[in-house]
Amino acid sequence: MAPLKFCANISWLFTEIPDFTQRIYAAVSAGFQAVEAAWLYDCDLQELQRAREATGVEVVLINTPPGDVKAGDLGLGAVPGREAEFRQGLDLALKYARALDCKRIHLMAGRVPVGSHRMAVAKEMEAIFVQNLNYAADMLSKEGITGLIEPINTRITDPRYFLDSPHQAAAILEKVGKPNIKLQMDVFHWQIMDGNLTHNIHKYFPIIGHVQIAQVPGRNEPDSAGELDYSYLLNTLKDHDYQGYIGCEYKPLGFTEEGLGWIREYYRWP
Repeated sequence: MAPLKFCANISWLFTEIPDFTQRIYAAVSAGFQAVEAAWLYDCDLQELQRAREATGVEVVLINTPPGDVKAGDLGLGAVPGREAEFRQGLDLALKYARALDCKRIHLMAGRVPVGSHRMAVAKEMEAIFVQNLNYAADMLSKEGITGLIEPINTRITDPRYFLDSPHQAAAILEKVGKPNIKLQMDVFHWQIMDGNLTHNIHKYFPIIGHVQIAQVPGRNEPDSAGELDYSYLLNTLKDHDYQGYIGCEYKPLGFTEEGLGWIREYYRWP
């Protein structure tokens, strides 16, 4: 059985390097063959292309634009009245994905509007999300790209994020019913919202399209102090024959390279 593969999330790792594009070179120098990122849209696309071509790195995943960050946006996929902006953001994400040969886009759901009660707007937001995901599925299928939806915990990270559990996400994916829209499993968020990771990995594995990891509760290196046994969890994914990349989306306790011993220990990197 092939070993698991890891990619560096350069929005979280190598942040000691201010220049975003240079983080690609740093990740490759540290041994990564692939990277992912939240938002690259402040970067010159040609510079990103040059870095990808010079290093041979695979760009695994990018997110759709967050919207108006200053106004409190964190994605627009499920936000009432923002459908046109969601489509514009998807077009921009597709432009970057094509240029970087990236085959996965995280379609961010967004936050419950300020002043709205989650339960009061849940049905409307879900209906909008399903509509936008169906639109995205058709657009992405033309490019051979997989769309992903990711539950984000509302207990620590973002109290207003609409999509907050694997169960909610799975129900939405069932309503969408498109094979190129899948579930993004961030173990950090899943543990905080639901725990029961072994069962949930087994239950939802058929619809999982990408995995991300971090320790809980500090969101640091997987081998840092915390409540998760990553030796067990990674072996569980390996036992399920997970073929995709695992995104390292965590906050290094120090310099990024100093905290990469866990990968070398588990998988004997040089």
